[in-house]
Amino acid sequence: MKKFMISGAVLFYLVLNANTSVWSDIKDSPAQPTCDPYANYSCLESYLGDNFGIRLWRYYQLEMGHAAAPVDPNAPPSHRIGWPATPESTPPMPFTEWPYGATTSIGVSQPNSVDSPFMTSISKTSAGQWLERNHIQIYGWANAGGNLSSNSVQPSGNAPMAYMYTPNKLQLDQVVLYMERVPDTVQTDHIDWGFRLSALYGENYRYTTAYGVFSNQLLNRNNVNGYDFPMEYAELYIPHIAEGLVLRVGRYISIPDIEAQLAPNNYMYSHSMTYSFDNYTNEGIVGSLALTKNFIVQLGVVEGSDTAIWNGGKTVNNPAPNPLYPGSTFLKDPGAQPSLVACMRYTWNNGNDDFYPCMDGINNGEWGYNNLQWYGFTFYHKFNDKWHISYEIYETHQNNVANQNNPIAAAAIASGGTPFSPQYIPHNAPNAAQCSPSQLSCTTKAVGTVAYINYQFSPLDNISFRPEFFDDEQGQRTGVKTRYINFGIGWQHWLSPQIELRPEIDYDYALDQAAFNGNANAGIPPNRHYTMLAAMDVIMHF
Repeated sequence: MKKFMISGAVLFYLVLNANTSVWSDIKDSPAQPTCDPYANYSCLESYLGDNFGIRLWRYYQLEMGHAAAPVDPNAPPSHRIGWPATPESTPPMPFTEWPYGATTSIGVSQPNSVDSPFMTSISKTSAGQWLERNHIQIYGWANAGGNLSSNSVQPSGNAPMAYMYTPNKLQLDQVVLYMERVPDTVQTDHIDWGFRLSALYGENYRYTTAYGVFSNQLLNRNNVNGYDFPMEYAELYIPHIAEGLVLRVGRYISIPDIEAQLAPNNYMYSHSMTYSFDNYTNEGIVGSLALTKNFIVQLGVVEGSDTAIWNGGKTVNNPAPNPLYPGSTFLKDPGAQPSLVACMRYTWNNGNDDFYPCMDGINNGEWGYNNLQWYGFTFYHKFNDKWHISYEIYETHQNNVANQNNPIAAAAIASGGTPFSPQYIPHNAPNAAQCSPSQLSCTTKAVGTVAYINYQFSPLDNISFRPEFFDDEQGQRTGVKTRYINFGIGWQHWLSPQIELRPEIDYDYALDQAAFNGNANAGIPPNRHYTMLAAMDVIMHF
């Protein structure tokens, strides 16, 4: 299995450059050098050799069984002096700093710091040297997995569980490519800048899709696999304001949450419902200001959540005027409007504790594609070098959501009289509300709370236990008006810093009515209260 996954990285290069005979180079290469770069870093280059294919192969081999790359003793400091200690390490955790969004971490970020086999393998080429001089890295990963489930409807039978919504299936979750420049936020003597361009392909595109950004794949055709570009932003770091200010402009992952869409940023293969049904991406500008080494504030303006900035103010014809939408036109996405994001982050106990309350996507809350008004916080506590806990709770709501239990509102939805009728979005449209039949529309609310209790028993291994409660009060988030309790336990096992296996077992239960083993796009109602699921994925970095 190890050699098979390593070979995948070599195959990636063959696809990019068919004129280079990588396999021949490896076959005819000299015997493996006897030096150990972990003991003597100065021999790393002689160990790797000069040829792309040989360097790639040997770098994967070199890191096998290790929890980190060989350390360059001449590397500049990666942590500003006096700042709280970095609490975790990767492997086996999905992050080193306690997560906070919409910014490159202040005080602990440096360019050219990603441990990338691809960048190492091209470092002898003119292109690789140009990229290194300009502090630009190109890297990514491939992620695939599968599940065994008590559900049987394909596709969608595991929903509202996300990221493996089809039961009893192997799938390509995501192949992701980054090109980025990370500003140096450790230093305090000069302004620096950065950017990230990302591309994603696989089943997981359906969770990153923003309305109007190549969204026809999901909303018109319901493709199993698709592509997206979830992060396209530029950054400016100004060290002379307080302890440092980072400005980010573009599309980025939403500010709150323990979890993220990108596979390596999560403890487990599956995701909590708390994560699956909140804001995913924003487009706009956010400033993150370190007032002190322990206290960071964030403030920004975005165009709603999960919607293209060009949707703002755009109208479409209304073929069926009704009491909810009486005009001859309505906004394509009423949620595409200027919105506030605001957070504060306080870290204490030398980095062992972190509290991060946020508001995200705050506007008038009108029913939109994903116009959630998000209020909540995350909290992290490190007990010791083996144990830590990550906790999140939030409340979300939307206003004036059409009520599917009201015959007038239901008729308006069916006839094309709302922005999210099937005439406009035939697949995966935002759900309507399930309220008192006397109401044309109502406010929909959801409360989610989840914890990850983590035990690191080796530098390459971590166990996560995930208890969760999610209350979809009007059924607008999951499509079923019910409360959920969920439990998962997963093992993150790293073969090296580049290859990770994540087996897990999950149990999900809908307390009030059946929520699983259905397919909303096919009109198949759910018929089970519970899901038992075993799953595993593999992440291979390049």
